[in-house]
Amino acid sequence: MTAKTEWPSSLDDNELDELDRYLRAHTGEGDLLLDGVHGLLSALAVGPLLVLPDEWLHEVLHEPFADEEEGNRVLALLAKLNDSISAELDVEAYEPILGEVELETGPMLSAAGWCEGFSRGIDLRAALWENRLSEDPQLMELLGPVMALAVDEGILSADTEFEKLSEEEYDECLAQVPAVLGAVNQYWQAKPATEAEVETMVLQQRPDKDDDDNAPPRQRSGHWVH
Repeated sequence: MTAKTEWPSSLDDNELDELDRYLRAHTGEGDLLLDGVHGLLSALAVGPLLVLPDEWLHEVLHEPFADEEEGNRVLALLAKLNDSISAELDVEAYEPILGEVELETGPMLSAAGWCEGFSRGIDLRAALWENRLSEDPQLMELLGPVMALAVDEGILSADTEFEKLSEEEYDECLAQVPAVLGAVNQYWQAKPATEAEVETMVLQQRPDKDDDDNAPPRQRSGHWVH
């Protein structure tokens, strides 16, 4: 197993801090911070179809850069973070970037931001994910630990009530995230999106000419909620 620090495309701690500071200074309520951006890019890395930066950058950047140099630096860090995910999965060195929440007992790692980002990554190819999740129980089963974390954090709504995960169960689900992503990545490689699935996605994404510009977003049939 290759240590993460030895993998050349991974961001070092200084680069992660730099990107974290930029995002914290340029995001509003509900926008993704570093853990959420990592979750978003992780979902795209293991998903059914390539998603180009033109599609995901608007989920991450919400205002013009102050100057060209700053913009180029931030875009370079985001590109490096994006590239690192597949590289780390290839050598089993992937670890999710997590946030921290302050509890009475002290700081605790939280997957809430990462799960939120992961759900938004799924949303960018919603039709493909939803169709396959409804038709193939294997994919839902593979995603189990991530789903459990997302339900626990209120990112995902469930048809039935679930008890809150214990600290041990939460940590166990967190520990399984790298294996989950590896398995989901292999799943889509073994069972790629069909032409019919892609056509359905394109039709669903095509705006209706009669739609009002201010119409609410399409109702989702899945359970990823924001």
